[in-house]
Amino acid sequence: MRWTCLNTKYISSSSVLKPTYVTNTNHHFEYQRFQHYGWYQSRAVGDLPNESLPDTLHAKSVKNGSLDNLDVRNYVTSLYVKSNKLDYAHKLFGESPDRDVRSWTILISGFARIGYCRTVLELFKQMQIERVCPNQFTLSSVLKSCSSLSDFRMGKGIHGWILSNGIDLDVVLENSILDVYVKCGAFDYAEKFFETMKERDTVTWNVMMGAYMHTGDMEKALDLFRRLPFKDVASWNTIIYGLMRNGHETYALELLSEMVEIGPPFDKVTFSVALVLASSLYVLELGRQIHGRVLRFGIQNDGFLRTSLIDMYSKCGKMEKASLVFKTLPLRTNSKFTCHETKTEVVSWSSMVSGYVRNGEYEYALLTFCSMVREQIMVDRFSVTSIVSACANVGILLLGQHIHAHIQKIGYKTDVHLGSSYIDMYAKCGSLNDAWMIFKQTCDLNVVLWTSMISALALHGQGKEAVRLFKLMIQEGIKPNEVSFVVVLNACSHAGLLEEGCKYFSLMKEVYGIKPGAEHFTCMVDLYGRAGRLDEIKEFIHKNGISQLSSVWKSFLSSCRLHKNFELGKWVSERLLQLEPFDEGSYVLLSNMCAANHRWEEAAGMRRLMQQRGINKVAGQSWIQQKNQVHSFVMGDRSHPHSTEIYSYLDELIGRLKEIGYSLDVKMVMQDVEEEQGEVLLGYHSEKLAIAYGIMSTTSGIPIRIMKNLRVCTDCHNFIKYTSQLLDREIIVRDLHRFHHFKHGLCSCGDYW
Repeated sequence: MRWTCLNTKYISSSSVLKPTYVTNTNHHFEYQRFQHYGWYQSRAVGDLPNESLPDTLHAKSVKNGSLDNLDVRNYVTSLYVKSNKLDYAHKLFGESPDRDVRSWTILISGFARIGYCRTVLELFKQMQIERVCPNQFTLSSVLKSCSSLSDFRMGKGIHGWILSNGIDLDVVLENSILDVYVKCGAFDYAEKFFETMKERDTVTWNVMMGAYMHTGDMEKALDLFRRLPFKDVASWNTIIYGLMRNGHETYALELLSEMVEIGPPFDKVTFSVALVLASSLYVLELGRQIHGRVLRFGIQNDGFLRTSLIDMYSKCGKMEKASLVFKTLPLRTNSKFTCHETKTEVVSWSSMVSGYVRNGEYEYALLTFCSMVREQIMVDRFSVTSIVSACANVGILLLGQHIHAHIQKIGYKTDVHLGSSYIDMYAKCGSLNDAWMIFKQTCDLNVVLWTSMISALALHGQGKEAVRLFKLMIQEGIKPNEVSFVVVLNACSHAGLLEEGCKYFSLMKEVYGIKPGAEHFTCMVDLYGRAGRLDEIKEFIHKNGISQLSSVWKSFLSSCRLHKNFELGKWVSERLLQLEPFDEGSYVLLSNMCAANHRWEEAAGMRRLMQQRGINKVAGQSWIQQKNQVHSFVMGDRSHPHSTEIYSYLDELIGRLKEIGYSLDVKMVMQDVEEEQGEVLLGYHSEKLAIAYGIMSTTSGIPIRIMKNLRVCTDCHNFIKYTSQLLDREIIVRDLHRFHHFKHGLCSCGDYW
């Protein structure tokens, strides 16, 4: 694009009428300045509120005819701009019979300040058509908008116009040009321009440091930082944040310590960056020290810092501390919130919801989200995806459906990220049909959505269907990523597809060049283990040099238990306990193996060792939702209001099941007791209590949905199969690893879980 100007002589910035910032304390001064236009008549100026000042002056100037004066029009326009009434300013500007460079600059700078960048560029084009020569302020505002839009062509064109017209550049305007090249990714141009700059201030150096850090060239960025003659607080903030963004958190922490010793005082941005650094490194003590400094500076009520503190405590696992910070959020009253306050308020709420989800406190996440809706806080996309994730982990279908309906009601369309979250939620809530529906309704299917649907199928025991969908994804030209291969290998493992799993493991490495990670290796060990190839597991671990991965040994130990190879399992557990001496799962697995082989003394020894080391076994818990209420059960629990009826019905049901072939597997009892006592212990496992209550509380034909926090045991698995056959009921159970769909005496896992 070509720019023309009637007068190529540069118009001095001193000729610009700068927007005047008017407050109640200086209204008299402003009125005295324009008294000769007849504005001040009878009303006391101090009585005028700020927002009404532009309208009042506009009306008076129209009435007394002074609006015909260009200076008056420019001044009124500047007041509208300052009051954020850009539509009125634009209208007055459009009605002006004549407009000078000041008129254009006031409007352009106003739109640039609030981020209406495209409007700025349109106005600038009109300005050129009317052959009005821009001044320094105009060019700075337009260049700022080019930076925001990454409009390299326009920015470069303005730079060319400046050069061709012989405009003398000051450091502010040069910084604007430099910023355009950096924001547009034209780093070669930026580097050359930087070298030609005769005068450089700290802003110049900071912009270039940011450019090098954006490209990952930390060596050049650090070199510039060290060469910087005067390092202001922005310089320190830029380099520390850049190091952190590029994965050099430890070095960033060293520079932060150096800043404390020899650098300038922290500003609000420094505190925020330091809190992000603390959360990235999960260093709670650092975060607490920064929090203390924030309190001493008296800036704890800053919305941005409050959000950073909430995020830091959340990521460090201290939700009670995050909650205390959150409670300092100002209560909503009839008073107006500024745009900035509203944004920080939304982010604070959103951070609390995501924090609870991250720390597994799903009930609090749901309660916070409900409060957010009740208080009419704007629900952003981050909150939406977090709460959908919470629903997925809780596993309550009706709740998930309500949340889905609310998200649609507030107007969020199902994009790729939300679509994959919905698929995951419905899959984990036991409704594979709803997951399929979301997948088929989403238009722009990418690798994330495909992978989510493949994972859903694998979770529900449909391994062959998952493999089929994986093949279809590749045929559609979608390139699988690391997660895609974890999912398909997991599907092959659950379906017992050893040959296909080995093929995809090789395909991942040889065709797609993906280096296997811990999850891929663990899936392969699980695949070999489920197929009974225990000797091949030892060879696989040695061949790939993965003996340091505890997840691999856990999977190996599970396979030993599955195939009742006690001696090999004992050897594997010894290796595993060397890696993770305080992991309760390893002790429980070996204890289960000992009990299954009637090695009671060894099983008791494992339990004693757990007690000595302060390791507690997670109690088995099952829950079911009935009529908007969640009912939770643990083994032998009698706290439920209907416990008498539940236990009575369960005893009766077990008696009926024995008549059709069911018998309790007393080998699953972890204690050396008589068979009759063992049956009593097994009879009241949490999932049996939940199922008994579900049968009592629902009519026939309605599926019973149970969630359990641990792997379902062999005896309970048999119990549920026989129950589905006897009562002709569909029972869906989600345990720690997968879903089991029981129907007509069969399970979707094929007794292979």
